[in-house]
Amino acid sequence: MSDEILINVTPPETRVAIVENGVLQEVLIERQRRRGLVGNIYKGKICRILPGMQAAFVDIGLERAAFLHISDLNAADKERAVHDQIELAFRDGQELIVQVVKDPLGAKGARLTTEISIPSVYEVYMPYAKNCGVSQRIECDRERARLRHCVEAFQKEHSTGGFIARTAAEGSDETAIRADMLFLLKLWNSISQRSKTAKPKTLLHEDLPLSMRVLRDMHRAKVEKVRVDSKETYGRIVKFAKEFVPELAPLLEHYSGERPLFDLYSVEDEIQKALERRVALKSGGYLILDQTEAMTTIDVNTGGFVGGRNLEETIFKTNLEAAQAIARQLRLRNLGGIIIIDFIDMRDEEHRFQVLHSLQKGLEKDHAKNTICEVSALGLVEMTRKRTRESLEHILCEPCPTCGGRGVLKTAETVCLEIFREIIREVRQYNVQELLVLASNEVVERLLDEEADPLSELETFLGVRIKFRAESQYTQEQYDVVLL
Repeated sequence: MSDEILINVTPPETRVAIVENGVLQEVLIERQRRRGLVGNIYKGKICRILPGMQAAFVDIGLERAAFLHISDLNAADKERAVHDQIELAFRDGQELIVQVVKDPLGAKGARLTTEISIPSVYEVYMPYAKNCGVSQRIECDRERARLRHCVEAFQKEHSTGGFIARTAAEGSDETAIRADMLFLLKLWNSISQRSKTAKPKTLLHEDLPLSMRVLRDMHRAKVEKVRVDSKETYGRIVKFAKEFVPELAPLLEHYSGERPLFDLYSVEDEIQKALERRVALKSGGYLILDQTEAMTTIDVNTGGFVGGRNLEETIFKTNLEAAQAIARQLRLRNLGGIIIIDFIDMRDEEHRFQVLHSLQKGLEKDHAKNTICEVSALGLVEMTRKRTRESLEHILCEPCPTCGGRGVLKTAETVCLEIFREIIREVRQYNVQELLVLASNEVVERLLDEEADPLSELETFLGVRIKFRAESQYTQEQYDVVLL
């Protein structure tokens, strides 16, 4: 397997596409006017403590106060919160150093932690932690022991906080790893010194821009090429790579072709497909994905696929293909939180196991932490995927102004009946002889056609004259009844 990283840069936006074996798996987008906050470190000020929720609201200078829960405190802060009483750890107006772990999502403010963690290429530094660790993705026991010894020796030598060796540290030279840890230590000392004189709501440390962050966080041995279509950005990331990820420097390439980089790999088409509810499967089956504020639901359907030896075999093959497609869609759309997957019901226990295994295998390369439950008797799979940033849909789209984000509209017939009721209400409330109804073209046409007889009866019954005027700017649900 080989991965390619494509970086598309325009002045207001940077986009990164992760392509595995020619197939788009992930899209990262960062806009200059709305850069992500995850990883940023602030000097905040507590504006309200909520003992009932064991949480506090912290002002870090954003539009909405950020949220700090007791579960996100570092060890020292938790010790002060005796018996999980956050009011014992903090007070209103107190200043503290916090880090953003979740961007503001919808109506919710950013989520914070006091357990600061600063990542670099090989290590993650946690200044308030006491223990050291090694990424679970490093499976070789000998390598794990080597890395643990390296980070623990550095920690003891410098009497500092904890480190976690990242996956990229596997097989890396000890000198490079120690240099990485020393860099993190100096960076934290600089942040600490600045925090002493900074005023509340000050940004103390901002994470790297996306083009550099992707090299740091997605550094892996299987990357074959990193293509950048901006000469200026290419120069910056070459300099960054030579200093921090020298093994990636030879893989960097400036793309100067006439055809847009994303078009070359059909990335634009895949992004458009990722905004649709329906995902077609090669077999003829399909998925329906619905994203709500509470959860995401995914429904699997056989569609036109009838290719198995029997019904159970057809269902099994559809579910297997769906499991792989779902794993890709979760990454591509960056769906997080609670996810419910409605696989087609399977009677065979072995089939259920294989479908679940296929889903788990498909998510192995997903950088977001996920937890998957067993397939239920109804064929439902409950899972969670860590959500730290907005989904692709929320970044690129906004709620429909016509339907209010519901995805459906009232029928013209329904609106006509609502207008009838509104007319009755107006006539009974006011002494009028004539009314004017303003509505969309579709609604007015129906009132004068299919609803003409009921309308005539209504005029006779109420003793009023009703006029109509089509308004091209009105949506199908919008109307006004005007007294003349």
